[in-house]
Amino acid sequence: MTEKPFTIIEWLELYQEGVQTPRDLISKLISSLDPHDPALILICPDWYIEKQLLQLEKAENKSLPLYGIPFVVKDNIDVAGLATTAACPEFVYIAKDNAQVVDRLMNAGAILVGKTNLDQFATGLVGTRSPFGVVPNTFDARYISGGSSSGSASMVARGIIPFSLGTDTAGSGRIPAGLNNIVGLKATPGKVPMQGVLPACKTLDVVSIFSLTVADAEKVLSIIEETVDQNIPPLFVNQNAWFRNGEGLPKLGIPANSVLDKELGYQKAFENTVANINKQFEVTTINMGLFEQVAQLLYEGPWVAERFITIEDLYKSKPHAIDPTVKKVIEKALQFDAITTFKKQYELEDLKKKTQEIWREIDVLVVPTTPTCPTIDAVAKEPILRNSELGAYTNFVNLLGLCAIAIPASISDSGLPFGITLIAPNGYDHALVKLASFLEKGNSLFLGKNLRSKGFLDQVKNSSLACKPSIEIAVVGAHLKGMPLHYQIQNSQCKLLETTVTAKEYRLFALANTTPPKPGLVRVEEDGAEIEVEIYQMPLDQVGAFLKQIPEPLGLGSVKLQSGRFVKGFICEPIGTQGAKDISEFGGWRGYLKK
Repeated sequence: MTEKPFTIIEWLELYQEGVQTPRDLISKLISSLDPHDPALILICPDWYIEKQLLQLEKAENKSLPLYGIPFVVKDNIDVAGLATTAACPEFVYIAKDNAQVVDRLMNAGAILVGKTNLDQFATGLVGTRSPFGVVPNTFDARYISGGSSSGSASMVARGIIPFSLGTDTAGSGRIPAGLNNIVGLKATPGKVPMQGVLPACKTLDVVSIFSLTVADAEKVLSIIEETVDQNIPPLFVNQNAWFRNGEGLPKLGIPANSVLDKELGYQKAFENTVANINKQFEVTTINMGLFEQVAQLLYEGPWVAERFITIEDLYKSKPHAIDPTVKKVIEKALQFDAITTFKKQYELEDLKKKTQEIWREIDVLVVPTTPTCPTIDAVAKEPILRNSELGAYTNFVNLLGLCAIAIPASISDSGLPFGITLIAPNGYDHALVKLASFLEKGNSLFLGKNLRSKGFLDQVKNSSLACKPSIEIAVVGAHLKGMPLHYQIQNSQCKLLETTVTAKEYRLFALANTTPPKPGLVRVEEDGAEIEVEIYQMPLDQVGAFLKQIPEPLGLGSVKLQSGRFVKGFICEPIGTQGAKDISEFGGWRGYLKK
């Protein structure tokens, strides 16, 4: 590939060609960054970039899922040795440790290149409340970029980096995506670790992911998410069902009375989107009244007090350092007492119960990501009013513990992007991105700010999120690419997703008396090693026939990857290791065969 890489897939392909190295491409990227770019608060210094490159080169593991992939993080996410400002210079501190999500990305091979601008203390949906400058819309600089994760979205939309991290409390990880023609993934609260992230509302905050494709967003989520909660209901009740209700395709809900900006062409854009969805899915109209009541609680209720906790010391010592609009919003916390707080919590719990009736009717709620996109001048004149209009379809999501993903839908008649957001109950994150990928596949839009469309649909079709129900299978031995039993993988209509390694909790054995020769993967309590595996996407309707071909003592079980997530994969019964040779030191079956 000779063109500039934009997506994670494209960056990895360029490295695999062997012509370019992370040192080559990251150095070129750093030199191209503009220190005056309003999307950036900090470009990582040379010493920090060099430290990361040396660590990556020392690892000598090109199979890392994010090998040499550059990224940026919102400047309320800690990076050890670098400043965290939250867009307030008087608040600045040097982080002692990486945020847990940053650690997980770096362990997967990613290279941090900078920290991005935001609405101060992540309070705002506009991207204008920062002393480091206003981040403009990437399509038309007269309009806002959306916030508070404005810089993170802008860097992705312009194709500077393939993915970035933001945060989301009221829509900060979705609105900038919708206004800049990119993907914004907001997981279920609690699914992504928040250690090392400066709180806005600590009980609601979620680290969000921006990318150009759904496949890239899901890849990053799989690396930073916590171990799968076994109490979450399965994504499929049978091989044909995407969600928990019924069989076949998910049931979608849309707002009964959506009022969107007609001058910008948003109303027409949403109507066209709904018309297309109606051709493929069963759609029900939903009264949004309950969700609107929940949304009012976020800024008009005591949850704003959580924002005050973060800035309390600064508010008392240097109130002038706080953006006037941010200060006005957060000062509302002072009017709430403990009695009111409990009353509002009871009110929220009651609303949660009532909204459960809606989720008995539908699997996914499809809404406009935002009803409008004001100009920067309009926000300056009426900052609170214009901001409040933006969150009509986002403010309620975290309070209700839901998951959501914003995806591009069209370019409106005004030339501005229009996006939709898919919302589902807590825990259905990966099912939701499957639906997002299906809708994305039928979208002919260019990536981001008119980057390119070439190869886009092929990437979606070959990603782990193909719409056909499937599971991921980790293979470790004779089924690897180029090995004697790889034909069984091919016959099962599998697609290679990535080459990676297990968690450091396994031993690999060369089994005795097997034809063709096979290894056995065994999980151990101590003295484990990382073992190379290939991850394949296997259609669910092929799993049964594939299982019949697996001889004892091998079988399919759960395999823990280096990222901490589990996939199905080949495991060996302990009895199978009798008379077998421990070959863990070679790091995998290929390494052993090359000895």
